Amino acid sequence: MVAQFLTITLFLFTSFTAHLNANPTSTKSKSKKTNLITESAAVALYSDLQTNQYELPKLASFTQALKGFYKLKEKGIIKKDILTLIDFSLSSNVKRLWVIDLASKTILFQSLVAHGRNTGEEFANSFSNAAQSFKSSLGFYATGEVYNGKHGLSLRLDGLEKGINDNARNRGVVMHAADYVSNSFVKNNKRLGRSQGCPAVPVALSKEIISAIKDKSCLFIYHPKLVSSLSS
Repeated sequence: MVAQFLTITLFLFTSFTAHLNANPTSTKSKSKKTNLITESAAVALYSDLQTNQYELPKLASFTQALKGFYKLKEKGIIKKDILTLIDFSLSSNVKRLWVIDLASKTILFQSLVAHGRNTGEEFANSFSNAAQSFKSSLGFYATGEVYNGKHGLSLRLDGLEKGINDNARNRGVVMHAADYVSNSFVKNNKRLGRSQGCPAVPVALSKEIISAIKDKSCLFIYHPKLVSSLSS
């Protein structure tokens, strides 16, 4: 009787294991498959982007941005098919902000963008979600409403990642124009000017960029130090 029981148990265990290995809809297999599809979609879209003679962002930063974009769009947190990507792994002396229309697969803008004065000199390397830190915050944001402030036309930002950037609105982290975000400033100072934590953009482009991305589009600030659940 004991031998018969052990034989049946072994048969059931073997059958169940074979089913898991063969069934692509198991939880583990489904999760892995989803990630592969997302990465494949990112690579395909990246290859299809109409650059308008702009440079492409790095594939790694674009892929993370796209993963988060899809999740936020599915949840209804963002409404537009516009993705703004800021790559803070790059020197502040180069154009490290991209505005991409994902519906038409077109890069609309590539621009200089400042980081916070306590985030680093030429390169961004220290980040914070705290008030008065004068540091940039990484991660995913939903763009908010436009207003006129001390820097002129400005765009409020809502951080979507707890403990990483969710204090952005309370800190007054917004997108605005700044005259220290220019090639002439880089030429005279060997680096771009820095903000109090805001992603400041050139005066000449600020109105166009803000107009394109306002009202619930996705903005992602990338750095290799970032661990984001939205892009995993």
